[in-house]
Amino acid sequence: MFPPRRGRMFFPKRGGFRYDLTRLCGAARTLRGRCSVCKLRLYNTSFYDYYSSMEAIIAPSLLSANFSNFSFAVDSIKRAHAEWVHFDVMDGSFVPNLTFGHKVVADLRSESDLVFDVHLMVEKPESVAPRFIDAGADNITFHAEAAVHAHHLLSLIRCSGKKAGISIVPTTSVATIEEALPFTDIILVMTVNPGFSGQNMIPECLEKVKKLVKIREERGLSFQISVDGGVHVANARQCFEAGADILVTGSAFFEADDKSALVKHLKGRI
Repeated sequence: MFPPRRGRMFFPKRGGFRYDLTRLCGAARTLRGRCSVCKLRLYNTSFYDYYSSMEAIIAPSLLSANFSNFSFAVDSIKRAHAEWVHFDVMDGSFVPNLTFGHKVVADLRSESDLVFDVHLMVEKPESVAPRFIDAGADNITFHAEAAVHAHHLLSLIRCSGKKAGISIVPTTSVATIEEALPFTDIILVMTVNPGFSGQNMIPECLEKVKKLVKIREERGLSFQISVDGGVHVANARQCFEAGADILVTGSAFFEADDKSALVKHLKGRI
């Protein structure tokens, strides 16, 4: 089993409340004030986030599933006791591959209560994100390399009641997104070059995870860290020990004969 992480608690300042409009209405752990985007009234509630010794969230990617039967793929994720369904949306421009659009999310939404985790690998994500919001995605992550106005897009996603994420490719540094971290719910660290499943992990990318954990602790932030690319049983512990909260896995999951056992291995139960 994986060794437990030391728990970390973050509480706001200013008498138990943080008056901070960077925590927009979409992030229910909100603060007093009004959202600068939708003007929705934010209630005066305490902000609390706890990182404990809990297991990593497992998010199998449909990129490696049989495209002719997504319903069966989502059901197999449920039966294996993984928590999230990861949708790799590719436009053939930002990355060379072309996958699917928002209708797949919309059609599957009524069939599953799992968290739908959408990863936009597209040019101009600001024009695509609203469609996935309406389709029923729970989390929407876009690439820092593709978005000029990242803060605005993060705010738009959060104001819709969804979790907002930013992803970086292997050649993009953590420093590039550091100013956006207070506005972000998920940081997705690509550990392969995006576009195709079945690649080997670039282990040096896990140093970014360690940097993000340090920043999160030092600044009292609450974003989750996701690792995507080449994740399998042999390196899951390495990802977890670096500080990853979410493990995205593709071919390792869908090629496994015993998917439930694989999930247990990834979580460190076996």
